[in-house]
Amino acid sequence: MALLMAKRAAASSSSSAMKSVSAAAAIWMRSYAKVAVGTDIVSAAPNVSLQKARTWDEGVSSKFSTTPLNHIFKDKKVVIFGLPGAYTGVCSNKHVPGYKENIDKFKAKGIDSVICVAVNDPYTMNAWAEKLEANNAIEFYGDFDGSFHKSLDLVVDLSGALLGTRSQRWSAYVVDGKVKALNVEEAPSDVKVSGADTILGQI
Repeated sequence: MALLMAKRAAASSSSSAMKSVSAAAAIWMRSYAKVAVGTDIVSAAPNVSLQKARTWDEGVSSKFSTTPLNHIFKDKKVVIFGLPGAYTGVCSNKHVPGYKENIDKFKAKGIDSVICVAVNDPYTMNAWAEKLEANNAIEFYGDFDGSFHKSLDLVVDLSGALLGTRSQRWSAYVVDGKVKALNVEEAPSDVKVSGADTILGQI
């Protein structure tokens, strides 16, 4: 009986270990974004819309309207960058300022919109944009439930920083909905490939 119980325990331990390995492999595979150069970003995130940054009163008066991706990207040249969250350190001190400071260079290259998106509500995004004095240069959108980033496999678990599921740090150059350039950071604390200087060189 003791031998049988030992065998069952070993089998259970082996099964648990395999499940852990499978889970780790699944996480590793998901670390690669579904979106890639050539992807139609609207088709990749069907029935998804974003929420333009606004005050609460503006949200009420608009009946909490959202903006379909087609309205954001169709017939336009867009630079979009995603980041882990409003008011966080690197996002506030480095990522957004780089785009704000280079807005004239983007316009000179024919870019219609420079967009910042994060897994936040649009009211937080609005207050943050105003604090950074960037709302006149950059369009800010919330992805309040993360559906946009989940559709593109551009999410990361930042529970260790008490943030939960958030956007990876990334940037893309999109023409009429088609991704022409895509940059995703290896770590959300980095701004090595997703900053304004990199994407400017890819347009």
